[in-house]
Amino acid sequence: MNASEPVAKIAAGYAFSGPALDLGALLWEGRCLPDAQVRVPLPMLNRHGLVAGATGTGKTKTLQLVAEQLSAQGVPVFLADVKGDLSGISAPGAPGDRVRTRSAEVGQDWTASAFPAEFYALGGLGHGIPVRATVTSFGPVLLSKVLGLNQTQEQSLGLVFHYADQKGLELYDLKDLRAVVAFLASDEGRPELKALGGLSPATAGVILRTLTAFEAQGTSGFFGEPEFRTTELLRTASDGRGVVSVLELAAVQDRPQLFSTFLMWLLADLFHDLPEVGDAEKPKLVFFFDEAHLLFHDASKAFLDAVTQTVRLIRSKGVGVFFVTQTPKDVPSDVLAQLGNRVQHALRAFTPEDQKALRATVQTFPRSPYDLEELLTGLGTGEAVVTVLSENGAPTPVAATRLRAPESLMGPVDPGFLDGAVKASPLYERYAQAVDRESAYEKLAAAAAHPGSGPTDAPAAEPERHPEERAKKPPQHAAHEEPSVVEQVVSSGMFKSLARSVGTQLGREITRSLFGTARRRR
Repeated sequence: MNASEPVAKIAAGYAFSGPALDLGALLWEGRCLPDAQVRVPLPMLNRHGLVAGATGTGKTKTLQLVAEQLSAQGVPVFLADVKGDLSGISAPGAPGDRVRTRSAEVGQDWTASAFPAEFYALGGLGHGIPVRATVTSFGPVLLSKVLGLNQTQEQSLGLVFHYADQKGLELYDLKDLRAVVAFLASDEGRPELKALGGLSPATAGVILRTLTAFEAQGTSGFFGEPEFRTTELLRTASDGRGVVSVLELAAVQDRPQLFSTFLMWLLADLFHDLPEVGDAEKPKLVFFFDEAHLLFHDASKAFLDAVTQTVRLIRSKGVGVFFVTQTPKDVPSDVLAQLGNRVQHALRAFTPEDQKALRATVQTFPRSPYDLEELLTGLGTGEAVVTVLSENGAPTPVAATRLRAPESLMGPVDPGFLDGAVKASPLYERYAQAVDRESAYEKLAAAAAHPGSGPTDAPAAEPERHPEERAKKPPQHAAHEEPSVVEQVVSSGMFKSLARSVGTQLGREITRSLFGTARRRR
């Protein structure tokens, strides 16, 4: 077989008829072949993917390249910006010799371009609109992962959440949770959980100490209100391009379990809200999960099963998830099996452990005419081994690829420009200012001040509503008006209980069973 035959076969595997993203040009025997373009079909982006490679091999620029093209085709994108250098996607790129050389090599018509972007910061730490979650919606499973609790402690925390739900004790922030745990461990509160097995003083003590240490790290701002509505990530700009949502995580790099679990909460919450769409012409959202190994480190089997199930099922909601990490072995095999698109940058093999990881990576690729062990250790920056799903869902041939250059700025924008963009956002007013409404902490404090009143006698606070929902809210009746029979039925506890049950059956139940995340009142 002459050299042109495998090249022709590989090139034919990427000759798609429908809309596709251009990744770069085929590499064969050290030569870049601009006529043989390596692409990924747009409808296959919700079949998930993996971007892997050693530090400094170009993974971040690959995310930027893919995000730009998705945005251009009207697909919203979420980027976890761990290093703080993806804000440049909002500014046009800077032409230079390296860019001109790369674009000429790969046959790219490079044009400096900026893309619509929103900037977020976890808990408001950093340059961005604050992203918060209530403790209730975060749920006991994800919170246990953040706190590093063992299985027994996680089950006890689930019991605390169950009690709070039953008694109308809203868990908005960490002080609410701490107050409920302290109450249930007290002489007065201990009988409350007796029928359900109780909360041992030792376990309560561990949870309280862990919460205290967690708050001492400055994490209390991540939990509270107003809670971020994950549907904000699905927006498009006025010109039809998808909005790129950049979550800055540089300020919380020293809390890897926190930010990785928060990303999982975003994904689980999206699963709550989105309807089934099946195989769509293009994804509703593509979600890039950077530093993915942090999510799986020291995770329980139940947690890993929940992640696997969420990734498997969210595809039918039109959401594609790309995990970004150093080697495929960082991702559990059950999750890896769900990732149909692969962009593998260079790997290093300096140690026996590195060599073992290299061999394991090679085994995850389809058979190819390349010597992948040699190729993967010899790739340059901005080069990768690619295999994706074709338009009919079959894997494409393995293709060594020289990737295109991003058209936006490859680096962070000026902090002053970034702050201005954040404050100019229509979302800034909605989320910037933290709100502390009456919840479990205040109710339990009031009950302690008035013995015998009980912790749940006070009426529950009205939940914060989205502006659109506030507009739809019917006007309140005057005090002298008698409620109609229909109103009496609708306001009855039995009707509300039935409505909650129906809502659960219509699509929330499976996510509740996966992560214990609560359905928020929208």
